[in-house]
Amino acid sequence: MRYANILSTGRYVPEKLLTNADVEAILGEKVDEWLQQNVGIKQRHVMADDQATSDLAVAAAKEALARAKVDPKDLDLVLVASDTPDYLSPGTSSVVQAKLGAVNAGTYDINAACAGWVTALDVASKTISADDSYQRILVVGAYGMTRYVNWKDKKTCTLFADGAGAVVLGASDKPGFLGAKLLANGEYHDALGIYTGGTSRPATAETLKLTDGKPAVQFVRKFPSTFNTERWPILLDTLLKRADQTLDDVKLFVFTQLNLRTIEATMKALNQPMAKAHYTMDKWGYTGSACIPMTLDDAVLQGKVKKGDLVAFCASGGGLAMASALYRWTA
Repeated sequence: MRYANILSTGRYVPEKLLTNADVEAILGEKVDEWLQQNVGIKQRHVMADDQATSDLAVAAAKEALARAKVDPKDLDLVLVASDTPDYLSPGTSSVVQAKLGAVNAGTYDINAACAGWVTALDVASKTISADDSYQRILVVGAYGMTRYVNWKDKKTCTLFADGAGAVVLGASDKPGFLGAKLLANGEYHDALGIYTGGTSRPATAETLKLTDGKPAVQFVRKFPSTFNTERWPILLDTLLKRADQTLDDVKLFVFTQLNLRTIEATMKALNQPMAKAHYTMDKWGYTGSACIPMTLDDAVLQGKVKKGDLVAFCASGGGLAMASALYRWTA
């Protein structure tokens, strides 16, 4: 049997910092107290004007590759999970491959919105298990959503931030990847997203007037406030039963980092201590498809993950796409 193992982690947080006070100055109204009490966000980081999503991905990838002592030329595949690509086409993974010099790697992008990185982790892990020609795979989650933020819209500019997280996967005869479960509620595809720029609504002078002159992320209609707290436990229950594990066996839960209160409510529903759920949205804001690998890296550096630990990932995003995965830590 061949198994995928996580060999290393890496992350990139842009230099530019925006505190809640900075956002208040931009909006001209108070948001700090509400954000901290209801969401848990205190600040966020924003990419520089001369950066693209691929630059964030490359920075995180270089850190992960260095820690794994893997040369980019030894990568067999580069996967980039993002819904804020450099271009509509070609894929950002090809840009990342070129910038890294990963000349022997295949490439493709995965867009499952904020569930993208866990989805990519699932695909990459199964690729290693199924095909012995894949020995090293880079899986990156990258997010440049502030490019699509309307800074007059407090529903979005208070939440979204930029960053990237990465892992290097390697083949082993010892179990690392224990399984994954994907799910979606597609009827909410029109609730949250960037709806201008594709074939449904091309970016024309007329359509761009609807979003202040550029494609913008929008909350169009509400979805149930308890969506994640109801569905994350179902995903995890299904996943753990298949792996013959229990919630108590899990040492670390890493959830989508949109709302700290949602994570707290989920852990309560799971009857698990909050100490087992690492979070980073307080310092990095909401980094979408990058938030889970960034948070994993933060937990690893803080010594919260040890060899033999069971780590559960659970994500959801626009679509509404959901993904969960289970890993035995071997690094």
